[in-house]
Amino acid sequence: MIPRHPLHPALVHFPVACWSLAVAADFAGLWFGEAAWRWSGGLLAVGCGMAVLAMLAGMLELSRIPDGPALRVAYWHMGVMLVAATLFTLRLVLRLEQWRPLEPDAVSLMLDAAGFVCLAAGGWLGGALVYRYGVGRSSE
Repeated sequence: MIPRHPLHPALVHFPVACWSLAVAADFAGLWFGEAAWRWSGGLLAVGCGMAVLAMLAGMLELSRIPDGPALRVAYWHMGVMLVAATLFTLRLVLRLEQWRPLEPDAVSLMLDAAGFVCLAAGGWLGGALVYRYGVGRSSE
């Protein structure tokens, strides 16, 4: 944590953006072909790497959340985001061949869609922690 500023919220933008763009690239590939889906492999890899850093920062900052409803929401947020990270990591690993991305298939697109739903739900829960419960906002 940077003094007076939690690190987790600063890091989560990277996996959210990369994973969202990867999903968009995969689905755009249905119309535009390889020129669109070719981007998803790199975006998924960067998103997964940055997600590990964001999750570690979130775990370190978990102790600052007070017991009660906010902590329950934090645990739900963590669980849903862990599912999202797992789905996107599976999506990446299943469609790589010798470190080169393969064209998305039906399973890839289902993993993309499920991962994106979890990403949106987890983001909403994270927003609730900040805007409803005031987690991470300094009162100093």
